[in-house]
Amino acid sequence: MHHEFRFCPNCATELMPIAEMEDSGSKTRLRCPACGYTHWNNPTPVLAAVIELVDRDGQLLLARNAAWPGKFFGLVTGFMEAGESPQEGVAREVAEETSLTVDALAIIGAYDFQRMNQVIIAYHAVAHGEIVLSPELSDYRLFAPTEVRCWRAGTGYALADWLSARGHTPQWIDLPGRAGPASS
Repeated sequence: MHHEFRFCPNCATELMPIAEMEDSGSKTRLRCPACGYTHWNNPTPVLAAVIELVDRDGQLLLARNAAWPGKFFGLVTGFMEAGESPQEGVAREVAEETSLTVDALAIIGAYDFQRMNQVIIAYHAVAHGEIVLSPELSDYRLFAPTEVRCWRAGTGYALADWLSARGHTPQWIDLPGRAGPASS
């Protein structure tokens, strides 16, 4: 969810674009003209999982978020919670959204998703169990690694990197009018 900050959380004065000197030079940010509060607007970390099912011949689980238009299937994603490591967070998200148990995690990489002001931290999650989707997900599909298609956005690049590292040539699809999905 992309929120617009308009008012100071300290004194409720309307924030204004104000330039100030910072380490890298003059930078315009939303600042409070009354108390000096700065809204940094730093990217939010989002966790993503390429889920490999050990008890289903190494197939990959891609899911469809109920909020997404069309028939797109993507990686299971979610926000990190305070007090948890990225590894704990991605295992929790996989369990919450699919009921699967994560047996092993390996980082794939970190990916830019500026459209949503997010940075995606992607993991390969080896998992097993019965798939039961949370209400946030409307459907899922299982794909052999050779069948899956990647998309040109953060999580799609993570999937492509995972496939390439295993000797597969990523196949690409173009999403009509979208830069790519992310969910909470």
